[in-house]
Amino acid sequence: SIRWCASLKDGLKIAQPDGGLAESYLNEAKSSLKRAEADFIDGDLLWSTVVIYYAEYYSLYAFLQKIGMKCENHACSILAAGELLGKEKIKTINNHKSMRIDAQYYMRVGKQEEVRKMLQDAKSFVAQFDEIVSNLTAEEIEKFRKKLIFLIR
Repeated sequence: SIRWCASLKDGLKIAQPDGGLAESYLNEAKSSLKRAEADFIDGDLLWSTVVIYYAEYYSLYAFLQKIGMKCENHACSILAAGELLGKEKIKTINNHKSMRIDAQYYMRVGKQEEVRKMLQDAKSFVAQFDEIVSNLTAEEIEKFRKKLIFLIR
């Protein structure tokens, strides 16, 4: 639960909103997408799968940084974004997280067409979070912060 995440040592923490760091995470997300595409073209489906997930995670984490939330636990970061933006927004990353774990820890990699679809979905995911982060108003940031504070108490 979100409260459990807040109780973890490296779990959810309220911090100062950091637009600069959010921008850095968005840039890293876009750069990671390019690396994932290059890995895919080179036929390295394992690393493409891993980097696709991280591209998505960086874009999601950019949102959390922009609203002033820190978290070193991926599951908790994803959960928090889902609580704030709606479960629909995190379906892709949750699916790709499982695929990344299968690839990275069990050497189970999707077929080329599956990884190609992952890459397309990741491009949409990163673009969606880029748009969310880039267009957040001060009022929206405050609203998200208040909601998060309420959820973790």
